[in-house]
Amino acid sequence: MSEMGYVDAEERERKPSRRRRPARGSNRNLLIIGGAAVVVLIVVVVIAVVTMGGGDDKKGQAAAAARVTPKVYVNTPANSLVNKLNERSKDKRPLNKSEVFGDDAKSVSHGNYHFTLVGSQLSDCASVTWGQELQNDLRKYGCTQVARGAYVSQDKKYLGQFVAMNLEQLQGAEQIVRDLDPNSKAGFVSPLAAQGAENFGSGFSAAYSQSFGHYVVISWVERAGGAQPQTMNELLDASIAIERADDFVWERLVLAGG
Repeated sequence: MSEMGYVDAEERERKPSRRRRPARGSNRNLLIIGGAAVVVLIVVVVIAVVTMGGGDDKKGQAAAAARVTPKVYVNTPANSLVNKLNERSKDKRPLNKSEVFGDDAKSVSHGNYHFTLVGSQLSDCASVTWGQELQNDLRKYGCTQVARGAYVSQDKKYLGQFVAMNLEQLQGAEQIVRDLDPNSKAGFVSPLAAQGAENFGSGFSAAYSQSFGHYVVISWVERAGGAQPQTMNELLDASIAIERADDFVWERLVLAGG
């Protein structure tokens, strides 16, 4: 796991876990009630990552050429609340774009961070990722789809990318989460190019990933322009807003009998 940042101890102690955010909708409330609260905020260290610019093709396909990685990468242990989604055989229906980026995902917020969806795409796994090792593992573990959404904050100060990968089972999802660590040099997913978010990832960005059953969910954020924030809490809070696009996972869990 590659981590970077500079949050002091007092800030860390009073910061809630990014994965224990308030639920939206009655279905998720029923699922989360009774779950143990886990406070996870990790002290992060800065690493250097080589980035290369990407192209532009209908707002997204050529974004697959953008070989950029986050300067901060934090992965969280698999979410045990969605164990019934550990196997795709119990969740066979493919994702569709309107499901992942429906009305609830068009505007997402957390605290003072408010984002609007400016572009979305559902793709195969190879065309929007890069890195031989990552792509080999995506094939090995049965990746069939990658959903990507580009977000711009209402004040235009922050950009976000939401990514969901559809793997065959939890074991594969956990391996992909490890592959995505820039320290592994396995590769990464390319950001979706969209109006207002064309150069995402070229500066200082942070990505937070987790396995939700056979899905990998990534919330990737940066200041517009790529400037480094004063504390990592700034990007952490922004990432929680972007992560709210994961509602489709909880709806899938209901359908799976969770």
